Amino acid sequence: MYDTAVRHTNTAAVAAGGGLSADGVRAEGLGKRFDDLWAVRGLDLDVARGTVLGLLGHNGAGKTTAIRMLTTLSRPSEGRASVAGFDVVDRAADVRRNIGVASQQATVDPLMDARLNLELIGRLNQLRKAEARRRAEALLERLDLTDAAGRLVKTFSGGMRRRLDLAACLVATPSVLFLDEPTTGLDPRSREDLWLMLRDLVDGGTTILLTTQYLEEADRLADHIVVMDHGRSVATGTPNELKRRIGGDRIEVTLPERTELVAAGAVLAPYASGELSLDGEAMTVTASVAADVRIVDVVRALDDAGIDVTDVNRRQATLDDVFLTLTAPGDRP
Repeated sequence: MYDTAVRHTNTAAVAAGGGLSADGVRAEGLGKRFDDLWAVRGLDLDVARGTVLGLLGHNGAGKTTAIRMLTTLSRPSEGRASVAGFDVVDRAADVRRNIGVASQQATVDPLMDARLNLELIGRLNQLRKAEARRRAEALLERLDLTDAAGRLVKTFSGGMRRRLDLAACLVATPSVLFLDEPTTGLDPRSREDLWLMLRDLVDGGTTILLTTQYLEEADRLADHIVVMDHGRSVATGTPNELKRRIGGDRIEVTLPERTELVAAGAVLAPYASGELSLDGEAMTVTASVAADVRIVDVVRALDDAGIDVTDVNRRQATLDDVFLTLTAPGDRP
């Protein structure tokens, strides 16, 4: 019940001393300990108002724990943080009045229809009846739920419930929006529509903190990124800065047989500026290369070695490369 209340509460700020702060989300040395285990340790964040921060990391890296502290659902063990200018411990009620949260689990009422869910949330956020209805209709249309607006939510598919839960946390136009893997279960069209809507919100001054497993999503939406591994921040920067930091171009060789991976890796090794990546499932060998390496030379070397290939291409580094480099299993304790 408390979790749901935090997600859907967003009345105007009434903090003593003035209105809404220009601050977005800030954290200094934020940490959370469970017995002897630190789930998050020494986390620093500085998310300006009207920007998007992408929080990336493998499962168990501490992303959800960080969001729970920032949304007042979990008290920090160390450090401090503020959201919309309010301390998450000392001014927790004011934080809740200014945020929207969409976590990984849907929280709309399955025994009400979609329209009534959104209208009720609007009324709970002190919107007039007509305004609550207008906001509900606009969000149902934007998230392609108009045709199902009168259906009980319990009859919805998982993707439809996900879209409705996202609409629920947007009814009252929060100043800070926390999205914990918001597009899980959405089809590509719905995901694209959501991205456009989120960018519109940011253009209007909303601050967004986003966790996602879709690195394309972070690349498209995030102004800055923090990569977490075992509860700590291991890299920060814009998407382009992080991609440049781990090296520029990649040469990727696709093979018809998995048995050729090691041999192809041996051919690519002299051209690589770092470690090779061998993917047995995709049957590819990927190597970061310097700017002066020519793809034609690589193709000739593979041919001279008698290695049959399906494809050879040169591409720029992606956030997938950043993520795999910075959170490599071999580097974990």
